[in-house]
Amino acid sequence: MGYGAAYDLAHNSPAVTAVTIADSDLKKAESAARGIGSDKVTVTKVDAGNFDDAVELMRGHDSVISCVNYWYNEQLSKAAIKTGANFCDLGGNNYVVDSQLALDAEAQVAGVSIIPDCGLAPGIVSILAMHGAAKFDEIEEIHIRVGGLPQNPVPPLNYQLVFSVEGLINEYIEVARVIRGGEMREVDSMTELESLAFDGFPPLEAFQTSGGTSTLPDTFLGKIRELDYKTIRYAGHCEKFKTMIDLGLCSSDEILVDFAAVTPRHVFGKLLEEHLPADGPDYVLVRLEFVGKKGGSVQKLRYDIVDKQDVATGLSAMMRTTAFPASIIAQMMASGDVLTRGATPQEKAIDPERFVAELARRNIVIRES
Repeated sequence: MGYGAAYDLAHNSPAVTAVTIADSDLKKAESAARGIGSDKVTVTKVDAGNFDDAVELMRGHDSVISCVNYWYNEQLSKAAIKTGANFCDLGGNNYVVDSQLALDAEAQVAGVSIIPDCGLAPGIVSILAMHGAAKFDEIEEIHIRVGGLPQNPVPPLNYQLVFSVEGLINEYIEVARVIRGGEMREVDSMTELESLAFDGFPPLEAFQTSGGTSTLPDTFLGKIRELDYKTIRYAGHCEKFKTMIDLGLCSSDEILVDFAAVTPRHVFGKLLEEHLPADGPDYVLVRLEFVGKKGGSVQKLRYDIVDKQDVATGLSAMMRTTAFPASIIAQMMASGDVLTRGATPQEKAIDPERFVAELARRNIVIRES
């Protein structure tokens, strides 16, 4: 995802003059810079967990994009506030986002924007939710469905790793926030399985996962009757993965194995990295369905995105639809084109029309029906 964000900044963003790629492994940063192939890009080594190093790195930058694991993002937000740099990240954990948004007063004093959860879902879908809702006089329901799928699925899971395995496990085991009957509720992940169809695709399913609604339940509470988010996979994936969760393979509680303490989640994550395919050609599917009133009658609206790996650039659909939005938001923060300063949910800080126009400029196409 970091590679995708840097690529967009270097090649799709004429106003950007310089990009720094920072990684704890300098060789990875150098490899990314070579692949991007732009004289705008420089590299450096940094430990994202070292606050002082992060502060020193951010000095002199207009915006910072965090593409590291979510547990770093609260401290990185504080580093950005200290240096006067705008900050966004790819998020993935509701509780970390809550901690970041609690920094609002400090960010306002510093005159910077802190915008978490700026990837795909959470990310694009939050802004598209506002974009679609604005077309109604009164919005009643928003249902969001998103998934990254391999073009060539391999059994038994028919899935490939396209982002952090820790983020994937977290989405599958933490609770999901929804609005039901006008009230905020928490729902267990890997539940409420449903079937859905996209033209040209084999049977698909969708199920509750954590993090996808991000701050939308707070934003729409009192304004909407139903709001939820589900992850799309090829049919059969949910049952197989949930079995492994039920067996305790995603537990963070240590157990003794041959007199050694091990954490099942860490072992399972390592096994997923070793045995699941990664970085093959992929699709990203996005669907938002709206129900509301306009002109006195009930109407429905659907947004669909079907994106696939860009053969010309080698960028996966997941990179395009996760990293490009973060790049767009980082640039809007740097140029002052945000609706408010402080630590703010993106659906309140970003102009939906401008954001959608930037997606279209990158050939991420939204089909309305």
